[in-house]
Amino acid sequence: MDAQTRHAMLPEPNHDEEARQMFVKSFRGHLAANVAPGTRRVYNKVVAPEFQRAKGRPPADKYEVRAEMERQPYYQFWSAMQRASQELMWDSVIDTVERTLPELIETAAKLDKGNPRGSLRLDPSLEIPKYHTAVDIHLQPGAYHSEFTDGDLAAGAIYDRGVYIYLGGATGPENDLLGRILVNFFQEEFSDRPTARILDMGCAIGNSTIPWAKAFPDAEIHGIDVGAPVLRYAHARAEANEAGIHFSQQNAEHTDFPDESFDLIVSHIMLHETSHSAMPRIFAECKRLLRPGGLMLHLEIPRGNDPYSSFMMDWEAYNNNEPFSRQFRESDVIGLVEKAGLAKARFELAPVNFDKTQRNYGGAFAGFPVVVGEKA
Repeated sequence: MDAQTRHAMLPEPNHDEEARQMFVKSFRGHLAANVAPGTRRVYNKVVAPEFQRAKGRPPADKYEVRAEMERQPYYQFWSAMQRASQELMWDSVIDTVERTLPELIETAAKLDKGNPRGSLRLDPSLEIPKYHTAVDIHLQPGAYHSEFTDGDLAAGAIYDRGVYIYLGGATGPENDLLGRILVNFFQEEFSDRPTARILDMGCAIGNSTIPWAKAFPDAEIHGIDVGAPVLRYAHARAEANEAGIHFSQQNAEHTDFPDESFDLIVSHIMLHETSHSAMPRIFAECKRLLRPGGLMLHLEIPRGNDPYSSFMMDWEAYNNNEPFSRQFRESDVIGLVEKAGLAKARFELAPVNFDKTQRNYGGAFAGFPVVVGEKA
């Protein structure tokens, strides 16, 4: 296997499967480094000047940019290839997971025996929210919640390998980039805050939860998600990585934790995968769960700072089954935080430091916005 760190739960590709996965990884890297920048040139040299001549002004917003760019053959070509690469990515990973699934389920069962550091609590009666069932998020077949066999954890195994390929390894060898970014941000900006109990909402496979367990080994760490398969995988993955985390199948809109249970609540690009109606309930639940003086930090997707970049950042919403991401960028998120009764609501930027091996993606954005709210 390439530079992704091997652990007991990571599906091991055979020679041909790995060759296919590395082709997809290289293909996506080529699109990011060599093809996608051409869309900016088309905008600068063709679309923007023609719009200026016709309207007497530059495009006012991303919607006016979209109307023009979608007629451009170069953009159509890049967009089609980007969509195809996403589908190829999942196809290449699924082959490995299907072949090794019985072994992975057996390994997970062994890791759960004896004296596990953490725990897993599932709720078969939990209603999966529509924003998960309506589409296969990121085009991942079956999304995060579908299961087809006893002890199914395929969705988590597919996600672990797929996400690494998705950004060409930019998530780091342990797929923990987002967790490390938010941990570093917290330690730099809020080092005086208590961390006895920490909750990670929408934790999926726990790849962003583990950095919190490593940074605060004396803390009690919890991770919740609505998908049972990703949680089974998350629990086994954490045990394989010697991280004690307590995972439970819950909806972040309304959990079963008692009032004032946590010092810190975090999430890693979760909010934009929910909905307009869910987000206020999530913030209200954060207020209920936080102890006085507690803090919530929701790391989220970049918003774009001009009509063209905002248009390009919406590509996932239109083409990669991220239906709420466009509306999320347009939402008054801070207003919703304030309405939930949390103090000092604001956006802050958590910087990203990509190394030279991740240069294809490092120029895409300077950092991730973090939604900050505090319990008075």
